[in-house]
Amino acid sequence: MKLPEVLTLGTFRQLYANGTSPLDVLELLEKRWRDFEKTGNPVWISRRNLADLLEEAEALVQRKNAGATLPLYGIPFAVKDNIDVRGMPTTAGCPEFAYEPKEDAAAVALLREAGAMVVGKTNLDQFATGLVGTRSPYGACRHAHSAEWISGGSSSGSAVAVAAGLVPFSLGTDTAGSGRVPAAFHGLVGVKGTRGLVSTRGVVPACRSLDCVTLFAHSLGEASELFALVAKFDPLDPYSRRAKAFLRPAGLGETERFSFGVPRESDWCFFGDQEAERLYRDKIDALVKLGGERREIDDRPLREAALLLYQGPWVAERTAAVEAFLQSHPDKIHPVVRKILESGKEKSAVEAYRGAYALEEYKRQTEEIWSNIDFLLLPTAPTMYRIAEVEKDPILLNSRLGTYTNFVNLLDLAALAVEAGEREDNGLGFGVSLIAPAWSENQLFRWAALLQGEEPVSPPLSGGDILFAVCGAHLRGQPLHGQLLALGATFVEETRTAPEYHLFALPTDPPKPALVAVAEGRGCSVEVELYRISQKGLGCLLTKVPAPLALGAVRLQNGREVCGFLGAEGSCRGAEDITAYGSWRSWRKRDCS
Repeated sequence: MKLPEVLTLGTFRQLYANGTSPLDVLELLEKRWRDFEKTGNPVWISRRNLADLLEEAEALVQRKNAGATLPLYGIPFAVKDNIDVRGMPTTAGCPEFAYEPKEDAAAVALLREAGAMVVGKTNLDQFATGLVGTRSPYGACRHAHSAEWISGGSSSGSAVAVAAGLVPFSLGTDTAGSGRVPAAFHGLVGVKGTRGLVSTRGVVPACRSLDCVTLFAHSLGEASELFALVAKFDPLDPYSRRAKAFLRPAGLGETERFSFGVPRESDWCFFGDQEAERLYRDKIDALVKLGGERREIDDRPLREAALLLYQGPWVAERTAAVEAFLQSHPDKIHPVVRKILESGKEKSAVEAYRGAYALEEYKRQTEEIWSNIDFLLLPTAPTMYRIAEVEKDPILLNSRLGTYTNFVNLLDLAALAVEAGEREDNGLGFGVSLIAPAWSENQLFRWAALLQGEEPVSPPLSGGDILFAVCGAHLRGQPLHGQLLALGATFVEETRTAPEYHLFALPTDPPKPALVAVAEGRGCSVEVELYRISQKGLGCLLTKVPAPLALGAVRLQNGREVCGFLGAEGSCRGAEDITAYGSWRSWRKRDCS
């Protein structure tokens, strides 16, 4: 048995479906991990020994045989070493800072409960301070496919571990772009959700109020599935937030067509990198060809907000996170990181308040941006550098990499980083990010799948969402579909009901159908579309639906019941029975011919 070069969740599921044991897979992986270590690329800070992993795998087999639901059964993953894993030291990239956590970080615990196995802790820019991957006493993490180029940071090891085929997914963190920049350089999906959507309990803070736990994976579908598992409210984390519905800006109208924002070309910033500019322009053109409307925005408020992170008072929050260690062990901190942390001591409370006021001003100024577009499409990083270049000018080149990422957490936005082609000059990756306001993850996954040509993915937010069936005017391409989009609903699949319904055309404007349940043996199967929608969104939709329709349970052809609008039998007298057409679309085509 030979493992493929690229590991995905599907790789392991196929192996286990064919009868392979997780214990056998781990032994193959152990050889791959040992071989990679011979390259000298310091991805791992610590790695679990094979005996411990085999013991955990055996326990997983027993859980599965006992009937446990394990969606990530036997799937290995890596964890950035500022995130706690029980039984392994947390170093945050500083050996002298290391401690032994008593429990897993919240996100790690959720993944382990789902059957995944932590195999090691990965290297990072020390104390998660950097976007380059070179600020570590364990050595500079090199790009997975070219030793002279940076990996991107601070979640450097986590990205390299996935890109190099050591694990199928990994956890990182993101304060200024650390979960996105390394994804861009390696052609990965990097998920940075709304602040607080994934608990940061058990994470060594960089900026406690801004930090996010992030994911690296190879595909949007797998990234969405993983995100759904960790995006859970955590009552033990004071920064955890309950998911909310995201409403599409009303100004965009009730239409399937989408609009995306890009900066004015005169404001584009690539620091002379023509390859990055070419690839970015290609993705813009691709979205236009897919039906998107390009709208230029004034990105000045975004750029000015970004400056607050390192040039404003938020740098003091980094200092606060490790202040005691900075005072007692200054010589044990990486020189570049120490310089940044010490600069935080110079910030006053007055400056902090002024910064907070300025940030609110920038938030208000950006409201106009979000009222006119579905999402921003930006380069994840404007360029990339060789390790030698970063070592000569570590502060300036690092700050350039955050040009299009530093403002995101400050302004409470969600971002999804995806690959955007291969550079011709070095053969490495370039990436773009789709960015939108908080709680927009469902929409971002949808637009990203369209951009990448992937199958539409199920929405990542599962807590509180409802699976909802529509059969008429709310279908894609129909007059009221925009109501669903405006309420944050996300398409899941097209399917049919069980053969126990009649379909009537109501005399309304615009025309709407009524799906009516009938006695067994008298009905037919009707075409429906399934959407995920929040409870709040469904409540808003309910106010728009007139009698004789009401909310009820719709049985699908696979026997599953979902929510949908139904008409009561006998309530549609005088309406045309269109059941024979099998779908609203078929009847409408007949009606328009």
